Amino acid sequence: LDPCFPRVALTRHRSLRKLLRDRGQLSHFWKAHRLDMVQYSEDCSAFAEANEPLITYLDMEYFGQISIGNPPQNFTVVFDTGSSNLWVPSVYCVSKACAEHAKFQPSRSSTYQAIGTPFSIQYGTGSLTGVIGSDQVVVEGLIVSNQQFAESVSEPGKAFLDAEFDGILGLAYPALAVDGVTPVFDNMMAQNLVELPMFSVYMSTNPESSLGGELLFGGFDPSHFSGNLNWVPVTQQGYWQIQLDNIQLGGTVTFCANGCQAIVDTGTSLITGPTKDIKELQSYLGATPVDGEYAVECSNLNVMPDVTFTINGLPYTLNAQAYTLREQSDGVAFCISGFQGMDIAPPTGPLWILGDVFIRQFYSVFDRGNNRVGLAPAVP
Repeated sequence: LDPCFPRVALTRHRSLRKLLRDRGQLSHFWKAHRLDMVQYSEDCSAFAEANEPLITYLDMEYFGQISIGNPPQNFTVVFDTGSSNLWVPSVYCVSKACAEHAKFQPSRSSTYQAIGTPFSIQYGTGSLTGVIGSDQVVVEGLIVSNQQFAESVSEPGKAFLDAEFDGILGLAYPALAVDGVTPVFDNMMAQNLVELPMFSVYMSTNPESSLGGELLFGGFDPSHFSGNLNWVPVTQQGYWQIQLDNIQLGGTVTFCANGCQAIVDTGTSLITGPTKDIKELQSYLGATPVDGEYAVECSNLNVMPDVTFTINGLPYTLNAQAYTLREQSDGVAFCISGFQGMDIAPPTGPLWILGDVFIRQFYSVFDRGNNRVGLAPAVP
């Protein structure tokens, strides 16, 4: 592989969930947003039209750097395969959340063009609103010209207040883009900035390592995976949506027996599924509700069952070490289940979301040229 491939280093930070837990505010946060994961209401109307449920950002740990404008203004963003817009806070933002983050100043950029279309994304906890502007966006040396992006002027509640990222760069299909804005990667392809019409994501399993992972534009890096890539067709070009053949627990088909749909989403930390399936799964795993999360005994990991997602005929198996998060709070180690219930309403859902818990184990290649996702066991 050409060493000159643009590689965005992803750094791993403490998630907002851990921050809130350490402050003793986690269950209060869930309840305030009526999002107590355990008493999750079955219909959960807050998420019915949610383009990108905010819950996914609570755990977001993998960020990278981009710049917008000339001279460049730098931002830390989540590279999110579950949405398609780029947004950053505007210098005109009135929300408290913006005060703590880098803000875009249009007047300081010689290449900025005002577009002025109003912009709004609905999150579970409120909407993010702003206006569309256009400027050059630089991602790891790739200069994308005339990229439309949203400058947010109000951000919902506490949600983004403590977040360590400024904005979000969406990498899903154009169909998901609010206001019909052309996504960053589509412009990269159109402007011939990438060698191949694909990008790939590696996430490190080592929580101590500051290089949390890597996002590679224009190809993939075989040193990050073993064996061959299993190419899985995208079933619907909005999210990176694929077919799951079934989900097995300890080798027995337990969920999704007749097949179901899933999305591969870097913007979701955990693995989510329909609430009733996840409740059943947690009880199989012996996970118990604590503070709006599900906890398991760390000492039981070696006897807990494997969870296997069968995709395109091949098994993708997560052992208990892989699907639990081991964390410290007040010097005590405890283990959290990496599964979470989330009901995505039809016509989009129901969907399983294969988030970072899955991607850490399986290197993922997002191929727009052939509308397929390549998966292979990641090399730690």
